[in-house]
Amino acid sequence: MFNIFELLASEPPTINIVDIGAMSLGEGEDPYDALLKKGSTRIVGFEPVQAECNKLNKMHGDGRIYLPYAIGDGARHVFNICNHSMTSSLYEPNSALLDKFQHLENLMRVVSHSEVETRRLDDVPEVAETDYLKVDVQGAEVDVFRGATNVLRNTLVVHTEVEFVPMYKEQPLFSDVDKILRQNGFLFHKLASFAGRTFKPLINNNDISAPGSQWLWADAVYIKNFMNLDALSVEKLLKLAIILHTLYRSFDTCAFILQHYQNRTKEPLADRYMSRLVGNKKREFNS
Repeated sequence: MFNIFELLASEPPTINIVDIGAMSLGEGEDPYDALLKKGSTRIVGFEPVQAECNKLNKMHGDGRIYLPYAIGDGARHVFNICNHSMTSSLYEPNSALLDKFQHLENLMRVVSHSEVETRRLDDVPEVAETDYLKVDVQGAEVDVFRGATNVLRNTLVVHTEVEFVPMYKEQPLFSDVDKILRQNGFLFHKLASFAGRTFKPLINNNDISAPGSQWLWADAVYIKNFMNLDALSVEKLLKLAIILHTLYRSFDTCAFILQHYQNRTKEPLADRYMSRLVGNKKREFNS
């Protein structure tokens, strides 16, 4: 995959990233990591587990800020703190379901509770100009989107965790996430990853974390409705193309967006992109 930034005739735009559920899972694990290495970015992250939020602020310097807010619908809720911080949630783990699968219930045991005042994303001034929104909040995704109507109006790409079965009690599922994002002008683009576990007592290849036949959760990618690209500024079109090329290898969608950009700016960026894309394919074939 070639670097799309090499095709730009001017300085690339700064892409504003908002990360909700920003707990570090290790270097290179964030879905937007490739952008950090190639482009100009600004990151605002939210991590309600204070120790994890402190860790993130110590790990990262300029261009990033992490706040210890629980993002949601703006109401007061009980936060379920689990034995593994990454599974803590505003929703209670569904132990009866989790226990049917290998290596799940033991990762999601509630060890304490705390009351938290959630904040609507629309009420956080630092995120008003969001381009890319990543959400990983263990079942509370719809609550985040309900409080983010204004932020979603400017957002280009949403990368969100979704669940296909209620791993947390009464949590919204994939269909609920899909519905609210479509209501806010997005279309489903692709699954970036999916995961599951085997039903007990089977173990797949002696790996208790290996998936079985039942999909449990995934990372879903949504993009602004490609039938309404005329509503986007030329800068937003360029940002959308950069994100899709760099993070998701969505080359045909990127070319489609760049053609809209070229039609409006008269800069032959779509032509340069197609030439480079076809050239790469020819080299792959010849090799």
